[in-house]
Amino acid sequence: MANNETADSYWLLRIKSELVDPLETLSNWSPTTHMCSWNGVTCSLDQEHVIGLNLSGSGISGSISVEFSHLLYLQTLDLSSNSLTGSIPSELFKLQNLTTLLLYSNSLSGNIPLVIGNLKNLQVLRIGDNMLEGEIAPSIVNLTKLTVLGLAYCNFNGSIPLGIGELKNLISLDLRSNHFSGTIPEEVQGCAVLEILAASNNMLDGNIPSSLGSLKSLKTLNLANNTLSGSIPKTLSHLSNLTYLNLLGNKLNGEIPSGLNSLTQLQMLDLSGNNLSGPIPLLNTKLQNLETLVLSGNAFTGTIPSNFCPKGSSKLEQLFLSQNMLSGKFPLELLDCSSIQQLDLSDNSFEGELPSNLDMLQNLTDLLLNNNSFVGSLPPEIGNITSLEGLYLFGNSFTGTIPVEIGRLHRLKTIYLYDNQMSGTIPRELTNCTSLREIDFFGNHFTGPIPETIGKLKDLVVLHLRQNDLSGPIPPSMGYCKSLQVLALADNSLSGSIPPTFGYLSELFKITLYNNSFEGPLPHSLLALKNLKIINFSHNRFSGSFIPLTGSSSLTLLDLTNNSFSGPIPSTLANSRNLSRLRLAYNNLTGGIPSEFSHLTELNFLDLSFNNLTGDMSPHLSNSHKIEHILLSNNSFTGQLPPWLAILQALGELDLSYNNFNGRVPPELGKCSNLLKLSLHHNNLSGEIPQEIGNLTSLNVLNIQSNSLSGRIPSTIRQCSKLYELRLSENLLTGSIPEELGDLAELQVILDLSKNRFTGKIPSSLGNLMKLERLNLSFNQLQGKVPSSLGKLTSLHVLNLSSNNLEGQIPSTFSGFPRSSFLKNEGLCGPPLVPCSTSQGKMQMQLSNMQVAAIIVAIVFTSTVICLAMIYTMLRIWCNWRKVSISSSDGGTVAKCDNNLYNKTRNGDAVDAPSPFAHAFTADLLVPSPFTVDLGFKDRHRRISAVDTPSPFARAFTADLLLLPQPPSISSSRTAVEEQGPSVCSGLPCSPTFLFRWPYSPIFVPSSDHVLPVPQPSCSGALARRSSFLAPIPSFRAVEDPSPFRSNNRVFSVFRQQPSASPTVAQPPFITIYIRQTESKSFSDLQSSPPSATVALSFRRPPLHQHISHHAL
Repeated sequence: MANNETADSYWLLRIKSELVDPLETLSNWSPTTHMCSWNGVTCSLDQEHVIGLNLSGSGISGSISVEFSHLLYLQTLDLSSNSLTGSIPSELFKLQNLTTLLLYSNSLSGNIPLVIGNLKNLQVLRIGDNMLEGEIAPSIVNLTKLTVLGLAYCNFNGSIPLGIGELKNLISLDLRSNHFSGTIPEEVQGCAVLEILAASNNMLDGNIPSSLGSLKSLKTLNLANNTLSGSIPKTLSHLSNLTYLNLLGNKLNGEIPSGLNSLTQLQMLDLSGNNLSGPIPLLNTKLQNLETLVLSGNAFTGTIPSNFCPKGSSKLEQLFLSQNMLSGKFPLELLDCSSIQQLDLSDNSFEGELPSNLDMLQNLTDLLLNNNSFVGSLPPEIGNITSLEGLYLFGNSFTGTIPVEIGRLHRLKTIYLYDNQMSGTIPRELTNCTSLREIDFFGNHFTGPIPETIGKLKDLVVLHLRQNDLSGPIPPSMGYCKSLQVLALADNSLSGSIPPTFGYLSELFKITLYNNSFEGPLPHSLLALKNLKIINFSHNRFSGSFIPLTGSSSLTLLDLTNNSFSGPIPSTLANSRNLSRLRLAYNNLTGGIPSEFSHLTELNFLDLSFNNLTGDMSPHLSNSHKIEHILLSNNSFTGQLPPWLAILQALGELDLSYNNFNGRVPPELGKCSNLLKLSLHHNNLSGEIPQEIGNLTSLNVLNIQSNSLSGRIPSTIRQCSKLYELRLSENLLTGSIPEELGDLAELQVILDLSKNRFTGKIPSSLGNLMKLERLNLSFNQLQGKVPSSLGKLTSLHVLNLSSNNLEGQIPSTFSGFPRSSFLKNEGLCGPPLVPCSTSQGKMQMQLSNMQVAAIIVAIVFTSTVICLAMIYTMLRIWCNWRKVSISSSDGGTVAKCDNNLYNKTRNGDAVDAPSPFAHAFTADLLVPSPFTVDLGFKDRHRRISAVDTPSPFARAFTADLLLLPQPPSISSSRTAVEEQGPSVCSGLPCSPTFLFRWPYSPIFVPSSDHVLPVPQPSCSGALARRSSFLAPIPSFRAVEDPSPFRSNNRVFSVFRQQPSASPTVAQPPFITIYIRQTESKSFSDLQSSPPSATVALSFRRPPLHQHISHHAL
C-alpha cells in the first residue's frame, strides 16, 4: 500500500511541478502530508489511490501533464475553468477507469485525439469553451456509455457524425457555437433518451428532420442561428415533454403548425428572425405554461387571435411580436394577459389610439409600441401602471401633451418619445419620476423651458431633448444631475449662458448644444469635467476663450464651428491625445497652429477655416498620420506648401484655399494616393502643375483656380479617372487643351478652364464627357470650329465658349444656350447667333498681321484719294454754278465750262449700288408741271440705262448723266427761259426743275429762286433747297413708253416713274423722265473715244397730267 500511495502522490507532485499556481491552490500538496488531504484530491475508500481530482476554477495555468496517465484509478478529472493551454495529450485516454472528463472553459487547442474512443467507461465528456478545432473524431461513437457530450463554443467544423445515433445513452448533446455544417442527420433519432439537443450558432442547413419528433424525452431543442430552411415539421408537436424550443435566426418559411398548441409543457418558444408568414395560430389558452413567446422578425399578418389569453390564468410574461406585418388597432385581447410583464409590438402597422384601459396590465414593466402608426394623445391612465419601468413610444404620430399623471411612475427608468408630433411643455411632474435614467424627446414640438426641477433626477444618465422648440436658459439645477453622462440640447431655441453648476457633472462624457442661441463666455467651472469626450457647441454665440473646454484629456471630438470665440488656439488641447475631430471654423481665432499639435497622433479631421490664423502650415501636423481632412481655407496663412504632406497617406481632403500661400504645387502631393478633394484656389501659387498630379487616382475634386500657375496641363491628368469636378480657371496656363481630358469620363459637376491662355482647337475628345453638366472655356485664345462631338453632351446645362477666336457653325444642339455663351467669337454663326447664311459674305479666313496692315494702308490711301477728288469736284461745281448765276443776271448769256471733268467720268453702265450713295453720276429730270423737252445730240453719246439701286437716297430707277462737253442750245423764248430761271450751268441743264446726283455727295438743288416740293415721309412738309440733303423716300419703278424716238441717228426710249406696288405711298407731284440710248457702240469703243454732245432744252406746257411722250419732244 505504501508503495502505491507513494506512486500516486509522486505523480501528483510531478503534475504540480508543471503547473503555475498563482492562487496557491496546490500549496498543501506536500510530501509531508497525506495526499488524501490535498486540495481537490479524492481517494479511494482505502485511501491508497486517487480516484478523483477536481481543480476547477483554481486559477492554474500551464499545460495538461502526460503524467496524468499514471493515475490508473482516476475516475473523475475536472480541470475546467482555468487557463490551461496546449493540446489534450493522447496519454490521457489511457485512463480506462475514467468516467468524467471536464476540461471546458480553458484555452486548449488542437484536435480531439483519435484515441478518445478508448475511454469505454466515459459517461461525461465536456471539453467545450476552448480553442479546439477540426472534426469530431469518428471514434467518439464508441463511447457507448456517454450521457453528456459537451463540445460547445469551440472551433470544430465538419458535419455531425452519422453514428451519433449509436450513443443510445446520450441525454445531452451540446454543439453550440462552432462551425458545424451540413444537415442534421436523421440518425439522431437513435438517441432515444436525449433530453437536450443544442446546436445553435453553427452553419447547419437543410430541413429540420421530422425524425426529431420521435425523441419523446426531448425537453430542450435549440437550433437557433443556422441556415435551416423549409417549414417547421409538424412532428414536433409530438414532443410532449418539450419545454424549450428555439428556432430563431434561420430561413424557415411557411406558417406555424397549429399542432404546436399541443405542447402543453412548453415554457419558451422563439421562432423569431425567420420568413414565417400567415396569421398567428398560437393560443395561450392551450399553451398554459408558456411564459415567453418570441415571434419577432417574420412576416406574420393580421392581428392577435381573439382568445389568445385565458382571463386570470395566463402565465405569459414576455410577448415579443415586433418587426412583422401585424395591423389593426391596439389588440384589446392582450389586456387579458394580466401576467404580462414585457409587451413588444414595435415595428408593425398598428394604428389608432391607445386604449384608455391600458392600465389593466398592472404587471407591465416594459411597453414597446415604437415604430407603428399610433395617433392621438397618451391616455392619462398610463400613470396607473405603477410597475412600468420602460416606455418606448417613439416613431409614431402621437400628438398632444405629456400627461401630468406620468409623474406617478416612480419606477420608470426609460421614456422614449422621440420622433412623434407631441407638443406643449415638458411637465414639471416628470421630475417626480426619480428613478428615471434615460429621457429621449428628440424630434417633437415641445415648447417652453426645461423644467427648473430637473435636478431632482439624481439617477439621470441620458437627457436627449434635441430638435424641439424649447426656449429659455438651462436651469442651474441641471448641474445636480450628477449621474448625467449624455446631454443633448441641440437644435432648439435655448438662450442664455451655461450655468456654472455644470462643473458638478463629473460623469458627463457627451454634451451637444449646437444650433441654439447660447452666448457669453464659458464658465471656468467646466475645467472640472475630466471625462468629457464629445463636445459640440457649434452654431451659437459663445465668445471669449474656449480654454474651459480643455480640462479633459479624454476629448475625441470638439466642434465649436460658427461662434465668436477669439484668441489663440489653446495648446492644452494637445493633452487629449485621442482627439480625432477638431472643428473650429468660423470664429475669430488668431495666432498660428500650436506646436503641441505634434502630439495629436489620432487626429482625423482638422477644420480651422474662416478664422484669422497666420503663419505657415505647422510641420508638427506631420505626426498626424491618421488625418483624413485638413481644412485651413479663408485664413491668412503664408509660406510655401510643405512637402511633408506626402507623409499623410490617409489624407482624403486638403483645402488650403483663400490664403496667401506661394511657390509651387509640391510634386510630393502625388504620394497622397487616397486624396479625394484638393482645393488650392485663390492663393499665389506659381509654376507648373506637377506631372505627379496624375498619381492621385482617387481624386474627385481638383480646384486650383485663381493662382498664377503656368505651363501646360499635364497629360498625366488622364489617370485621375474619378474626377467629377475640375477647375483650373484664372491662371496663366498655356498650350492646347490636352486630348486626355476626354478620358475623364466621370467629370460631372464642371470643367472650368476659363481665363487662361489656351490656344489651338477645342479637342473633340471632350465629347466623351457624357456626364458633364457645366463647361467653361471662355476668355482664352482657342481657334477653329466647335467640335460637333460636343453636341453629344446631353447632360450639359451651362456652356460658356465666349471671348475666343472660334469660327464656323455652332452645333444645333447648342441652340438653346444663351447668346452670351458664344459672344466675342467673330467667326461663329448659327443659333443663337446670326444664321450662317447672313455671315457668308463676311471674310471667313484668318488674316495675318501683314495682310491686315496692307488692307488698312490700302483703305486709308483710297479714302484719301476719293476725298481729294470729291473736294476738287465740288469746287468745280461751285465755280460753274457761280458762272451760270452771273450769266443769268447778264441776260441769259450762256456760260461755258471746261469739259475735262466729264471726260473722266464713268462709262454709264448700269451697276448695283448697295452703298448709301449712288456709284455713278446720275440725274433725275423732275418737272413740277408737264413741259415739252427738245433734246439735241451730236457726236458720240454714252449709253444710258436704267439702274435699280437699293441706296436709301435713290428715288427710283436712275440713269447715268449725259455728258455735255459743249454748252447746249436752248430753243425757247426769253419768257420761257426767264420762267425757268438759269437754264445752263457748266454745260448742264440747270433749272429748279432739275436735280443732279453726284457720287458720294448730297443731292444738290442749283437754284434758290424756286422751291422744289419733295415728298419726304420722314420729314413731312419739309422743303428741299439749295445745298440741302434729300431724305430717303420709297423706291419707284420705271415703265417704258411704247414708242421710242430718234434724234440725230440715235434711238432713245422714254421712261416714266410709277410707284412700285405700294398703295400706301403717295404719287409724287412731279414726273421723272429717264432717257436711254438703245443703239450704241460697244463699251470698249466708248472708253477709247470720249463722247461729246450738245443738249438743247425747250419747254412748253401740255395739258395738265398729260403724259409726256416722244411726240412732244
